[in-house]
Amino acid sequence: MSKRNFKVLYVSGEVSPFARISPLADFMASFPQAIEEEGFEARIMMPKYGTINDRKFRLHDVLRLSDIEVHLKEKVDVLNVKVTALPSSKIQTYFLYNEKYFKRNGLFTDIYNASDLKGSTDKVVFFNVGVLETLLRLGWKPDIIHCHDWHACLIPLLLKTVYASHEFFRDIKTVLTIHNIYRQGMLPLKAFQRLLPDEVSAGLHCVNDDVNLLYTGLEHADLLTTTSKLYADEIVRDGLQTYGLSRILEEHHSRLYGIVNGIDSRQWNSSADKLIKKRYSIEHLEGKLDNKKALLEETSLPFREGIPAVGVIANFDEFQGAALLQQSLELLGSLDIQLIIIGSGDKQYEKVFQDFALEHSEQVSVQNEYSDAFFHLAIAGLDILLMPALIESCGMIQMFAMNYGTIPVAYAGGGIVETIVDHAAATGSGFIFHEYTPESLVEKLGEALNCFHDEECWPQIVNEAMTRDFTWKNSAEEYDLLYRELIEQ
Repeated sequence: MSKRNFKVLYVSGEVSPFARISPLADFMASFPQAIEEEGFEARIMMPKYGTINDRKFRLHDVLRLSDIEVHLKEKVDVLNVKVTALPSSKIQTYFLYNEKYFKRNGLFTDIYNASDLKGSTDKVVFFNVGVLETLLRLGWKPDIIHCHDWHACLIPLLLKTVYASHEFFRDIKTVLTIHNIYRQGMLPLKAFQRLLPDEVSAGLHCVNDDVNLLYTGLEHADLLTTTSKLYADEIVRDGLQTYGLSRILEEHHSRLYGIVNGIDSRQWNSSADKLIKKRYSIEHLEGKLDNKKALLEETSLPFREGIPAVGVIANFDEFQGAALLQQSLELLGSLDIQLIIIGSGDKQYEKVFQDFALEHSEQVSVQNEYSDAFFHLAIAGLDILLMPALIESCGMIQMFAMNYGTIPVAYAGGGIVETIVDHAAATGSGFIFHEYTPESLVEKLGEALNCFHDEECWPQIVNEAMTRDFTWKNSAEEYDLLYRELIEQ
């Protein structure tokens, strides 16, 4: 069987640039294209949120994919599908839409704690069943459905229950990738029992009266992956890092693979990026200063010659380091830096950071909402990217940054150390701190600042960062082998 005949459907709750709340969106923006270059045919399905601009992204209706019936236990809902190509590729991206579910609120509700905030159960059930019904109407049968995080975790179970006897779905294999292990989709069992047939509800993994969607997906998927080898080992060995998933991960560790993320170096290329102020390269770095000036202007901070711009780009929650950042604010404010905090999330953290910025208006700026263009400008304009996340399966933003000569200072949690070589090594490309404390963070940032002001040190580390190979090629080849082995089983 030729691998060129193989088809893979990627199902995700977020894909950049359409919707982004975590590195998963960046993964989905580039990985399917890397797989196509290995000879597969890739397509994507995601929800059509009301925040997605049809005109901006050139979404158009597909007449033969209109009024698709989604049969739930006690009702029939209808979905319609819009489609566009993933930017800089020809990969078809399908947007499943029903105004009742997705016009105002998407899947991105903070549901780490068990609750059915804003009808999240209804949305996730409708989306997962809708994916399979859309495939039926489309008539495009994938060899693999590759599910990402809890948003798509019902699909493996559905294929083994209500869709198991359907000829169209016979022999379709499922892969589940863990990107955010601490986001598990904890939702009330009663809501699932109201929406799904009994045989599906019986296969859900429950903790007391709540369903754990990620756990459910791990139980029923044919193959499991996460986004670095070190992180795969860590979550099997260290129960504290699994947030309640240690038993299932230990049980299925033989089919859990860690494959490090890559990036699309055509999209993330400082010498060709149309979204930044001025393009530049490792041979002509002067353009980076123009981007720094533009970034400071966008964030209402004055340009100060020789003062480093330090940025944090993250969700404001405990896992992505908002608590550590809060605890570090006074220490950071005492440094001779300009600090730009970019992100949103927990409103309490948002207020803390905004208040701190008001008190230090010449030194600190907070941006809670930002466009894709601003994201690129920040990556290009910052001197240092501060990454306080407690746990990171791999991440991609540090690779974007290094490609643009922006040096990461990151906590050594999860698989981050597979992509950053600490400056203590002869060929360092960033700075890693190992104690999860404000003092350790600021001490390591201080090392980066000392290097920044050293005329020999900084050019050397920037050169090392910008010459590292972060392309998807090696990782895509690993997935190629896994996919083929899975299909041929």
